Amino acid sequence: MSNSSNTGSGSPDTRTIRVGALARVEGEGALHLEMRDGRCEQARLDIYEPPRFFEALLRGRDFREVPDITARICGICPVAYQMGSCHALEKALGVFRDVDPAIRALRNLIYCGEWIESHVLHMFLLHLPDFLGYESAISMVADHGPVVKQALSLKKLGNDIVTLVGGRAVHPVNVCVGGFYRAPDPEAAAALVPQVKQAIDDMAGLTLFLAEKLTYPKLERDYEFVALCPEDEYPMNLGRIWSNKGLNVDQEEFGNAIVEKQVEHSTALHAMIKGRGPYVVGPLARLNLNHEKLHPRAAELLPKVCQGVKQELPWRNNFLSLPARALETVHALALAHDILAGYTPPPRCAIPLAPRAGSGGHGTEAPRGICWHHYSTAADGTILSARIVPPTSQNQSSIEQDLAALAPTLSALPDEQAALRCEHLIRNYDPCISCSVHFLKFSRTAVGSAAGAGREEGSSGGDACAHSAGSVR
Repeated sequence: MSNSSNTGSGSPDTRTIRVGALARVEGEGALHLEMRDGRCEQARLDIYEPPRFFEALLRGRDFREVPDITARICGICPVAYQMGSCHALEKALGVFRDVDPAIRALRNLIYCGEWIESHVLHMFLLHLPDFLGYESAISMVADHGPVVKQALSLKKLGNDIVTLVGGRAVHPVNVCVGGFYRAPDPEAAAALVPQVKQAIDDMAGLTLFLAEKLTYPKLERDYEFVALCPEDEYPMNLGRIWSNKGLNVDQEEFGNAIVEKQVEHSTALHAMIKGRGPYVVGPLARLNLNHEKLHPRAAELLPKVCQGVKQELPWRNNFLSLPARALETVHALALAHDILAGYTPPPRCAIPLAPRAGSGGHGTEAPRGICWHHYSTAADGTILSARIVPPTSQNQSSIEQDLAALAPTLSALPDEQAALRCEHLIRNYDPCISCSVHFLKFSRTAVGSAAGAGREEGSSGGDACAHSAGSVR
């Protein structure tokens, strides 16, 4: 739904574009754009989905419960929440460096499955209709049936990989702090190898299709891209956190490098880099900062993709997140193939753990970007505090700035077309609104003790309210 209004005799035109319920995104949100004489006066991503209180719910729980609880924050990226919580808690327990390489390989494998299923869902079923001019993937089938069929097959394969390692495709139950409850079955792993091998070729073809056959709107901005940057691999689970504008912090320090702000129009907090402002996480940030670490199968496609989109790296047009996701999907498939082809059950599925008082922070690369966790534990392993910073809350301010930059190009378009162009831009980030919803309202006396480092008071007065980190799907 959109509307436009003109006010004032002889005064500049005032126009309002409003979409009350965004389509083809996960969760509930709205768009509000106000323009005067073709210039943007206000651009908002209104998030009105009720918050769920996962961070508060975790307090008082045993640390062993955390991966299963945080998995329920999202049905699309539960692995990201499990991996972030496991790494952060292993730091709190002092065992982070003790995790076996074989366990780390299985963590990468289950993450590959999540990237595949999530990226493919977004690219071909939620976002591709925007580029091809269809209302939905269903209406696209008549003209692009083979593409949709391949996408569904690839998504199922991603789910199968998550099931192999995690026990089931949605909210996996085999992940624990220190590793896994049991090792994947070798025969089941071997059975997936030929499927994944074929899928690499299929996805490579689809990647070139996205690069060569689509027209990407031009909207370049000078973003600060933020991503994990490990020394010797494309980022998933490990690495310091870097940006293209000088941020370079250890995982533990990231929470102090950013600040989360409450805004009136959103139940999700807005994350900013202290002293600088909005930043972007996700596939475009990862690719720009880590492209030289792509798996060789993805790396060999990169020059052809750059040629297809007529743009060399770094890409500063967020609409190019679509080919970036495609390259990452090829990477994830090729990495999954390597791990599966060389798989033998590890000597142990998990490292031994002992409760202790401590604290730890760590983020991993969810499909949509860094999902950062911080926990404090008591001597008996009870969770004293929890903080989760989901990727969509980190992108929200940049989405609004993109909308403001897009606004001047909309003046000649009818309302419905202008609204669709704005929705296209928002969907480009693949926002997971249900992951992002937080709400904080602290009294001034409560802020210091309850809000935690890096979180700002949203409004003066009021009682301290529990905050959330997502919603049950």
